[in-house]
Amino acid sequence: MALLATGCQKKPAAAAGPAMQGLPVQTVTVAMEPVAQSSEYVATIKSRRSATLQPQVSGSLTEIYVRSGDHVQAGKPLVEIDPRQQQAEVASLRATERQKKALFDYDTIELDRQHKLFDAGVSSRDTFEQAQQAFENAKADYEAAVESRKTQEQLLGYYTVRAPFDGVVGDIPVHVGDYVSTSTVLTTVDENKELEAYVYIPTERAAEVRMGLGIDLTDSSGKVLEDTAVDFISPEVDSTLQGILVKAPVKSGPEILRNAQIVKARVIWSTKPMAVVPVLAVIRQGEQSFVFVIEKQNGMAVAHRTPVVLGDTVENNYSIVSGLSAGDRVIVTGTQFLVDGMPVIPIGG
Repeated sequence: MALLATGCQKKPAAAAGPAMQGLPVQTVTVAMEPVAQSSEYVATIKSRRSATLQPQVSGSLTEIYVRSGDHVQAGKPLVEIDPRQQQAEVASLRATERQKKALFDYDTIELDRQHKLFDAGVSSRDTFEQAQQAFENAKADYEAAVESRKTQEQLLGYYTVRAPFDGVVGDIPVHVGDYVSTSTVLTTVDENKELEAYVYIPTERAAEVRMGLGIDLTDSSGKVLEDTAVDFISPEVDSTLQGILVKAPVKSGPEILRNAQIVKARVIWSTKPMAVVPVLAVIRQGEQSFVFVIEKQNGMAVAHRTPVVLGDTVENNYSIVSGLSAGDRVIVTGTQFLVDGMPVIPIGG
């Protein structure tokens, strides 16, 4: 009875505390997708028909007929250099030509007259030969005067600089009244129709360069402006840049890409399947990146912090070089509240 009474007086054991509640989280299942293996370089857009105009004569600018950005047709005058000195030279040569022509005409008539007199026995052979020599001299002088005049007239044409082909006028750094020489840049004319991208590939990747290699031209934010492919590979290495020049055609109009524009070029070496996860799933701390993966522990779902090595971005996803496998369930919401081993309630995925 005493033992029974003592046993009845024992206090009941304390009830166990409530189980730790899991955090509801959205998940996605890791899948393997084809991801381009690429490198990013700088590309310069160049026109296949682009001319830098410099004068072929020296002098002061008297007229500028166009403005930067004007569309011009082949042969349209762009600028004019003071031609007055050359015009005077041409006028003097024309006068000399007329003088030589008059002498040539006289000697032609005289040769014909002496020829008739010689045939009639009235004039001596010596006189006839002198007339013939005078005619040859006059003819040579006249022909030389004609060619000299033509040369100077052609030179006169250089005082008006014209568009070499249809295109758009670039910057005009000179002004009316400036003295220009054959080394002065007057302006540029770009056709802006047949463009191509110039990309220098480092020599260490020379073995991977091939015709048809894909290139994505992008802006500074990564937006693809045009996808193209290599259609030219230089046989030589640029000694300054230690790179191989490749070219790719550009079909975009001037509203997207223009001559001399600098853009990014993503060279696509190959494509291979890789794990991809949404950008929101990745957490960065310093140089380390990691994700939270769902694991089972004592029959409960817990968040396991998993380091990953990131590859290129694919739209709104990261490709994963290492750290994940196909089928892994990755948490994409509430990651800022998670710690390693924390119970979670997976939703979706």
